[in-house]
Amino acid sequence: MTRSQTETVHVKLGERSYAITIAGGALTRTGELIRQALGAKTRRLAIISNPRVYGLYGKTVERSLRQAEFATLAHLMGDGERAKSLRTAERAWAFLIANRFERSDAIVALGGGVVGDLSGFVAATFLRGISYAQVPTTLLAQIDSSVGGKTAINHPLGKNLIGAFHQPRAVVIDPRVLRSLPPRELRAGLYEALKYGVIRDRALFDLICHTQPEIAAFDESPLARIIARCCAIKAEVVTADERESGLRRILNFGHTVGHALEAVTAYRRLKHGEAVGYGMKSASTMAEKIGIIPPAESRAIRLGVDSLGPLPRIDDLKAQDVIAAMAHDKKVAQGRLPFILPTAIGAVTVRDDIAPSIIRTAVRETLAPNHHRE
Repeated sequence: MTRSQTETVHVKLGERSYAITIAGGALTRTGELIRQALGAKTRRLAIISNPRVYGLYGKTVERSLRQAEFATLAHLMGDGERAKSLRTAERAWAFLIANRFERSDAIVALGGGVVGDLSGFVAATFLRGISYAQVPTTLLAQIDSSVGGKTAINHPLGKNLIGAFHQPRAVVIDPRVLRSLPPRELRAGLYEALKYGVIRDRALFDLICHTQPEIAAFDESPLARIIARCCAIKAEVVTADERESGLRRILNFGHTVGHALEAVTAYRRLKHGEAVGYGMKSASTMAEKIGIIPPAESRAIRLGVDSLGPLPRIDDLKAQDVIAAMAHDKKVAQGRLPFILPTAIGAVTVRDDIAPSIIRTAVRETLAPNHHRE
């Protein structure tokens, strides 16, 4: 993808509207794009990143930001879901306070979903809210967590239970940075991309399943198409339902069981996308058992997840522990836990009336060591 092949997706939220820029080489344009979004008053930017990502891309981003007449300071945090904690947020707040950041200053999140979620939460809460921009460097962050304004930190009892809605002012996506990802990290993003296909777009589902060799070779063409389509779907959903009172709940497909699996493994064993992969398999099994999806479609979803590559083992986990962890899910309302279940590839429904016996059976089948062998 050359510089001329820039795709822009707009998230239309009135005064909180912003642009998602997707282009090969976009990292070198970070300063220009963030200056356009923030205007002339912002002087200083805190780049929040982790050591690995900052080592790879920090200098490029800082050079671009300084060319746009920003002063920059960098604050590095740990990696992985365990770093998305109150302690990490406190360190970031202390960094901003020590450096006398003001309301007119802003944060740039340079990294994957953990960096983006933590940075957004810090931006939402520091001085009752300052601006921030997302520069996501993993596929999962590029297609999902950098867009939509959900910011959060984890609690030992559950994922993303402490957070705020705080929209970024700009999202800058460069597919070329994905070449630095380990294969497992790329697959983790593809599980989340597949989610978008199941909930909204069968053609996207098929594109992901049928271009595995090209994606594995980091071919920019299919990757850019997948990123742009996922962002467009999320922008459409977020525009219709910014604070998850209705339609936006469909974005949680695969996440109910997925978040529980992350919690019971202490956020150590599974990457978020891998947990969502298992969650999608469980949800498709549930939907089949209550008769709202044809068995062939349900099987196709599970096979689609399996086609992306191996998932870490979870057959040593206990179904009752996973189900207990689901009770802490932030989506519980009036004691009822809603599940987003597929009715076909490309369509889902929200149900909060699933019998406990169906939930138990679906979770047990998902945990079974041979469940992936359809």
